[in-house]
Amino acid sequence: MVERKFPKSIRKFIRKEKARIRREVLDMKKQEELIGKLYTALEIARSGKNNKEGKSLTE
Repeated sequence: MVERKFPKSIRKFIRKEKARIRREVLDMKKQEELIGKLYTALEIARSGKNNKEGKSLTE
């Protein structure tokens, strides 16, 4: 099965958020955890479950 890519704007958002996390958090395990949470939040929002309630991607 082919995995769909995120749109260009979302990829840009992910890149900036990952850079922000890496700047602000020094612990490597914490960085990986936060980046993982970012991806899971985006996948949930992408599936449309949280967007119906009006939640933003970063909440």
